[in-house]
Amino acid sequence: MKKINKIKLILPLAALSLSVLSCSDYLDINESPNAGHIESVTPALVLPGAINELFMTEGSEPGGSRLSSMMTLGNVMMNSWATDVHNFGGIFGSEYTLGSVNSGFYSGIWGRIYLYAANLKLVEDYPNADHSQDNYVAIAKVVKAFYMQYIVDLYGDAPYKEAFLRSANTSPKYDDDKEIYKALIGELEAANALIDNNMPNKAAAATDPIFKGDMNKWKAFSNTIKLRMLLRMSNVTGEMATYRDQKLATLAGATFIKDTKTTDLLDITDNVLNNPGYSNGNNDKMNPFISSYRATSSGSSVQLYSNLTASEHLANCLNGNLMNSTESYYTKFNGIVDPRRFRMFSSVTYNGVAQVKGIRQGANSGQPGAPTDNKTLSKLGTGNFAGSTAVTTVGQLITAGNARGGMVMSIAESELLQAEAALRYPAIFSGAEDHFNNAIDASRKWLGADKVAVDAYKVAIASVPGLGLGAGTFNQKIEAIMTQKWLVLTNVNGAEMFIEYNRTGYPITPMAVTSTMPNRPYRLFYPSSEYATNSLNVPNLTTSQVFTKNAATPFWNQN
Repeated sequence: MKKINKIKLILPLAALSLSVLSCSDYLDINESPNAGHIESVTPALVLPGAINELFMTEGSEPGGSRLSSMMTLGNVMMNSWATDVHNFGGIFGSEYTLGSVNSGFYSGIWGRIYLYAANLKLVEDYPNADHSQDNYVAIAKVVKAFYMQYIVDLYGDAPYKEAFLRSANTSPKYDDDKEIYKALIGELEAANALIDNNMPNKAAAATDPIFKGDMNKWKAFSNTIKLRMLLRMSNVTGEMATYRDQKLATLAGATFIKDTKTTDLLDITDNVLNNPGYSNGNNDKMNPFISSYRATSSGSSVQLYSNLTASEHLANCLNGNLMNSTESYYTKFNGIVDPRRFRMFSSVTYNGVAQVKGIRQGANSGQPGAPTDNKTLSKLGTGNFAGSTAVTTVGQLITAGNARGGMVMSIAESELLQAEAALRYPAIFSGAEDHFNNAIDASRKWLGADKVAVDAYKVAIASVPGLGLGAGTFNQKIEAIMTQKWLVLTNVNGAEMFIEYNRTGYPITPMAVTSTMPNRPYRLFYPSSEYATNSLNVPNLTTSQVFTKNAATPFWNQN
């Protein structure tokens, strides 16, 4: 069922719900006499458009702007992506140097999340006395919690209680980020209660672009988000630690996102995938991950596909430390080649060896890390777009990628969350090693990598401290989980891994050679639009506050 046209229905309303540029605008809907009234726009119409646009912020470069892209931010910050400096200018200069991290740095993330979260709030507020819209309301609550969590994780304190009152409050106060987290967990619990409430007149969520109305899967997704939020709080103390432990106990025996297939088919379907009916009719109807990072609907490569390459750092990890580096973050990979590598990035033969070939972040052509003896570099691999589907042309790749949809949250991430939970809280959760291996299997299936080779890889890493869970200290096992999470989320959800890196410090990741800062930012600046339109409430930040752990850092990362 194609729903692309339904996406278009939301755009005029969305533009009125929240301006990307103005905080006050996102609280005020000025209804045009030529437009339909809000009350006449049903949840079935609002929901798919809001979800699709939110996914674009997470999984693409919406409107061709990397400043609105969580995907690009995370993959560059985590030293997974670099620029092909042999053929193009350094498009990631500000990300490498970090000298211009300010209120314009990736400012579109804030605006777009608030913009479409406002539309999800419309779904929640739709007249529903007879409970007929409960399924839509539950989905809206889950999706809003999923993306508003990123507002806290990337910014800290933010408007929430007053954020979606529209004209009733055009200068929203900032809420304590701890309280926002509690409110979002409450929304997830409320969503589950709505799902469990089997009212006879409850409408099926027929326009759901993710699970096609399967509410059991929505409940599993809700539980998984809740687990992720509670694990974010792994280092908190005091009252928040008590709250965390109480909420973790409620997840004992809960169902999380998992692979429910009984066979080893590669086309895994129980990932959280957004697909409102993607097609190659034109660029706007395509899977936005493909149209941003691979090709247009006509099959021609987009500029970013040509610009991007694997980083030297990621390449060396995937190649089993082919560089023979003595740096501690490489030695654990010695001789262990990742069999997913040529599904993640294209194969390049260099010095007679097939490998992922990347560039050192910040290096210019001819400098160390960017040798000129072979300028052929690894690009984003077919597995990211088409999975296990056999494709020989770009057109086939586009068709395959449109059919499977865009990744919102992966089974691999869910399994690694459960592995960490079992490691940290063994009285509630169990099976850390099984979940760890399940995550690698899920990543293999998503990318279409060889099963036999990946099974051998799991055996090879098991006893390597910092890479497998069969050996090492507690911290080394956390390092192994985070290292694997970095690998499974590269090209999938880079922002999530960047946030997890800030939480745990793993995997240890080198800075770009041109960095003017000793470390990556622990949060983002509030966008300039907030200082222009909500100046009485938006906190003033300094560069020092962004690059150190302090009271302005997200609450779960202040210790």
